[in-house]
Order: sequence, then structure tokens, then C-alpha cells
Amino acid sequence: MFQRRKDIVYVILAGIFITNALVAELIGGKLIYIGEVVMSLGILPWPIVFITTDLINEYFGEKGVKKLSLITAGLIAYTFFLLLIGLQIPAVKGDGLITDEQFTAVFGQSMWIIVGSITAFLVSQLIDVTVFHFVRNRTGKKMIWLRSTGSTIISQLFDSFIVLGIAFWLPGKIDTKMFIASALTGYTVKLLIAVGLTPFIYLGHYLIEKYLGKDGK
Repeated sequence: MFQRRKDIVYVILAGIFITNALVAELIGGKLIYIGEVVMSLGILPWPIVFITTDLINEYFGEKGVKKLSLITAGLIAYTFFLLLIGLQIPAVKGDGLITDEQFTAVFGQSMWIIVGSITAFLVSQLIDVTVFHFVRNRTGKKMIWLRSTGSTIISQLFDSFIVLGIAFWLPGKIDTKMFIASALTGYTVKLLIAVGLTPFIYLGHYLIEKYLGKDGK
């Protein structure tokens, strides 16, 4: 089915990327406290998205990331479309069964959250790939940590403010003070996690290059 090992690598990375992006969107409606500041639970899977984005950037270039980002955005929209249909279908009533109210409470995210999530995802991915290749073109194959962490630092600043701004601030669910505090807290958490996961970027490079062999195919 796959003629090259590199094709298999892309499919695996794409699967990890899409899965974590979808999970992040599905759980993003839940707000949690970090200290006294509120942020979205959806930030938890994003560090894995960072790693896979950087690895795809490294081995498949800008086109590989942009194409996958557009596909993922389409799949996120498709997922919400299916959930919207599911919300309209009455649940079977009975003890121990999930009720319509429970299902809606978990999956009935507003249109603002959907729009905010997809917009933030696409913008942050495009910024990430641009910064990544800007740094890579100037450092070559050296300083993997700089292009990986640097692209994440910039792209996730936009992501943190865009998603909360569209999903919660514009509709008036949170005030400006909470919006700024929550966005900065979420950004800081994602940044710390991304920096902490830097060794896994190097591990990913090692495993992929070992699997592909000398010819890189």
C-alpha cells in the first residue's frame, strides 16, 4: 500500500496530529482553574500537536503542514457538524443512560467556540510553519530546539488570544480582565509544556531518521 517508509511516517504523524487536534476541540469547552485563573482544558493535547507539527515541518516541508492543517480544520468542522445532528436526535430514556441534557452539556458547544477554535487553529498553524522555516533557512539543520520552540512561542501567543477572544470574550462570557489573564495563563502553560517536551523533538528526529535510513526514504 505504501511504497516508501516516508509515506508511513507521514501517515503516523498525521494520525497523531489529527487525533490530538480533534480531542483538544472536543474538550475545549471545559474551563478549569490554574491557581485563580481560568483557562480551557483544551490546551492539554496541544503540546503533542506542537511536536508533530515540527516533525512534519522538518521532513515534509511547508506544503505538508499546510495541507494537513487544512484537512484537520475540515475534519474539525465535520466533527462539529455530526455532533450538531446528534444533538437533535432524542436520547433513549432510562436509568443509567445518558440524557439529552448530559449529552448537550458535554458536546453542545456554541457556534462561537467552533468558529474560535477553527480560526485559532488555522492562524496558529500558518504562523508556526512560517516562523519554523524562516529560522530553518538561516540555521540549516542545526539548532532544532530554536526553530521548534521559537515557532511555538510565537504561534501559540496568537492561538491563545484568538480562541478565547472569539469563543468567550466576544460573546460576553468573560470580561476583558479575565480574557487577558486567561489567555496569558494558557499561553504560559503551553509554553512551559512545549519547552519541557523539547527532548522529545530530538527523540522524534532520531527515531524517524533511524527508521528512514541513510537515503531518507
